[in-house]
Amino acid sequence: MIVRVARPPATVYHRLHHRDYPVCSIPTMHDLGGATRSFNTAGPMDPDDHYCIPPLSRMKQGELLALIRKKRYFVLHAPRQTGKTSALLALRDLLNGGAEGAYRCVYANVEAGQASRENTERAMRSILGELEYRARTALGDESLAGLWPGVLDTFGPDGALQEVLARWAEASPTPLVLLIDEIDALIGDTLLSVLRQLRARYDERPAGFPQSVILCGVRDVRDYRIRSTRQNAIVTGGSAFQRQGQVTAFGRFLRIRGARVTKPAHRRDRPAMDCGGVGSGVGADAGAAVAGERTR
Repeated sequence: MIVRVARPPATVYHRLHHRDYPVCSIPTMHDLGGATRSFNTAGPMDPDDHYCIPPLSRMKQGELLALIRKKRYFVLHAPRQTGKTSALLALRDLLNGGAEGAYRCVYANVEAGQASRENTERAMRSILGELEYRARTALGDESLAGLWPGVLDTFGPDGALQEVLARWAEASPTPLVLLIDEIDALIGDTLLSVLRQLRARYDERPAGFPQSVILCGVRDVRDYRIRSTRQNAIVTGGSAFQRQGQVTAFGRFLRIRGARVTKPAHRRDRPAMDCGGVGSGVGADAGAAVAGERTR
């Protein structure tokens, strides 16, 4: 049953970079009919369309930014529909806004490469095309459009990604930060090729390679036993990433935190409420982990 009323839901907002994220946003029965937003469990949050807390508030944001400043490559993994992509997009906006330093940050989703299975050339075309699109839409940077097709033809699928990233970083006026989502959707030789190419130029960062790379997915790619279908064998000889560093986590939706989020408020100009998500300690059963990494 839908109750129609004219009054919009009362909401308190957190200011995060340039966007207002509703914090106290659970509607009352009087609010449901006139609400322009809805609850969302399918895809990233948009504060204009969805009831949500600030995406980065459930992470130890200070530790996350410290890893980026330290030029680390690291992994973020969590179960599905726990806010990973929303957090990455909010982090991209935060870094590109300049409040945390001079960075150029690009988010890219490589899930389409799964359809290519272990055809690394097809998968690399998809991944490089995604990078080109995201650089154009997020940064207004169209330089990759004329770059990657020729590089792919010259260096092949097992060298094109690292060469494109190297040339892009060399031409960038500020350090690049790359957020790669759905990394665990890639399969076998394709996943191995991406990880090895990120590792190969790690020593050139930040002038000649991205300063920091976050690999995001449901599973932790550090723990993968990568199987090559062509060789019908487990790939051995070292991990694409070597473990090091501390671990932080997504905060859980605890009862006390939910009470803070849903406490009624009737004026948008009231001080934002503490959601208890930033920097709060969480147990080992927390939904996601972020592990600092470096490569050899």
